[in-house]
Amino acid sequence: MMASPERYPLARRPITLGRTALRNRIFVPAHTTNYGEHNLPTDRHVEYHRARARGGAALIIFEGIRVHRTSLGKPQGVNGYEPEAIERFARVAAAIHAEGAKFFGQIIHLGRQIDPHFARMPALGPSAVPWAANAPPPQPMTRDQIAEVVAGHASVAKNLIAAGLDGIEVQMGHGHLVQQFLSPHSNQRHDAYGGSEENRRRFAIEVLGAVRAAVGPEVTVGIRVSADEYLGGGLTLADMQRHVPAIVGTARVDFVNVSHSAYQGSYTVSTQMADMSFPVETFRPLGPAIKQALASLPSAPPVLHVCQYRTLAQAEEALTTEGVDMVGMARAHIADPELVRKSFAGCENEVIPCIGCNQGCAHMLQLGLPITCIGNPRTSHESAWAPLDRSQAARPRRVLVIGGGPAGLEAAGIAAQRGHRVTLWEKSDRLGGQLHWLRAMPLRAEFGTLLDHLERRCRNHQVEIITGRTADADSVLAAGFEAVILAVGAILPGLPFPGGGRGLSLAQAMGDVKALGRRVALIDTLGTWTTAGPAEYLAGLGKEVTIVVPSGVPGTHISMYSSFALRQRLREKRVRIVALQSPEVFAAGHLVLRDLSTGRVGETLSVDSVIAPAVGHPEDSLHDELRRRAPALPTWAVGDCASPRTALEAIFEAHVAARAV
Repeated sequence: MMASPERYPLARRPITLGRTALRNRIFVPAHTTNYGEHNLPTDRHVEYHRARARGGAALIIFEGIRVHRTSLGKPQGVNGYEPEAIERFARVAAAIHAEGAKFFGQIIHLGRQIDPHFARMPALGPSAVPWAANAPPPQPMTRDQIAEVVAGHASVAKNLIAAGLDGIEVQMGHGHLVQQFLSPHSNQRHDAYGGSEENRRRFAIEVLGAVRAAVGPEVTVGIRVSADEYLGGGLTLADMQRHVPAIVGTARVDFVNVSHSAYQGSYTVSTQMADMSFPVETFRPLGPAIKQALASLPSAPPVLHVCQYRTLAQAEEALTTEGVDMVGMARAHIADPELVRKSFAGCENEVIPCIGCNQGCAHMLQLGLPITCIGNPRTSHESAWAPLDRSQAARPRRVLVIGGGPAGLEAAGIAAQRGHRVTLWEKSDRLGGQLHWLRAMPLRAEFGTLLDHLERRCRNHQVEIITGRTADADSVLAAGFEAVILAVGAILPGLPFPGGGRGLSLAQAMGDVKALGRRVALIDTLGTWTTAGPAEYLAGLGKEVTIVVPSGVPGTHISMYSSFALRQRLREKRVRIVALQSPEVFAAGHLVLRDLSTGRVGETLSVDSVIAPAVGHPEDSLHDELRRRAPALPTWAVGDCASPRTALEAIFEAHVAARAV
């Protein structure tokens, strides 16, 4: 894949941070992977970062490296203070350097965010202010503890340079310990580390000074900051335009990496890895604003900027019009490690897109699981699964894929990319399955980008796509295919109510939105976007929307990285939430509820329609019949026809099956 010199000239331009020369201006910012074991880096880290360095990124910044035992929080969190860590980091560094990229380590103390159940010790913080309403308050740090943590930053920085890393990033953002000292929301001290702005940045200055002294003047050292906490009583952009120059002016800083948010249990945490509901330009002014504030310094460091840069075109625009010096792309590289190389070569249509769904990345973090990607199941499996261009089918077969939803499209595209001759049958006149309905919803429409990519890959690899084709065992067996992948989905009915009536399914509701009337109730028994997405959409159309939530909280299975912002939007759109009541009967425009706290009849809602997506039933009859009639025919059932879940699982299983053919 040859580079095209006329494409993205600013993104291609080399840059030097401190003493570190970089081949272009695109970097992979630090982001948690949950790949650690026993608080140390693993082979999974090696192969994950090797792939992104090979894909063309100029710089990889390793996820937050704990500087002290009070900051571990979980076994997946990686530390840099154990002697064994040096050798482990050296292996990661060697893999990245072999691909021509440079490697920095972000050093961090999480402060009040650590899980006390894992650590078996209290979390530390500047003050006894918990990070969430249901979290224990941290222990206010003593002067001795402050000094010990400052020394820990310096010691870990030295270890990382000894391991062969090219530079250090001191984490002063995202609501972690240094930012907790900076922020008036979390710092309520009355000593030399609290109160005035000067006092609140004392800890940051001490950490930075200790790190610089430990590694010396030749090593590249930068800081990561949140330009706005988006938190009432917290740090604003105007505050950070004062804080950042003041901190940078105390020691040599070779770059400032600008992000935003605080890790605090409210709206702010939903901005940290902003999902597809946020316009991509939401956070773009922050980097230029910090760069402008730094311009008054005698020697202003380069400014790096992150968040919601999903394409090289967006990065090039930021470099051109916003004046930042480098652009960080984390989730876009989670989706496609070859993002830079493909884009520089003019092959953007081959890039696996990040759609900002947060299902495989942010949600996995909350569950304590390794990150992956809805569009790229190979993410986190780099060491086990070779790239497809190195894993062609040993014997090309005629493969039939039944079903044109996300699972079917993934299976067909991957099987064809491996060299099989693939035909796809879809019984309807369109592709997309259940995700098709999301194209109409402005805040969920990015799923259409994923569907377009999956279909484009199928067509690029000559998959024969036939719509309006119903499959049965006779037609499948008569066609003489050598392998069959079933992705026919599930039966997804509307929920029946105990006293009579039935809610509409999502397909029924979205098939004719006008017929729903003005007053719409949605029953949230699933706790997923299946209810929350349509509720937002219908409220945006001007309908009077009520969500009935028997569990008490809408979207209980939606990641907190999205749910806090979701609740704010529902409030802004005047969506009413009726909690701890369940539907009893729907008739003649009246939805009668039962109060789950008392067991008595509850509220009665006057509504024109009720949408109540229910648990699906696998459509597995064809799979059973094929196995019975043709036991020698390799057959797989993937996605909802195996078990109704989300597109994340459906696409993953389809990918696994396509690699197995």
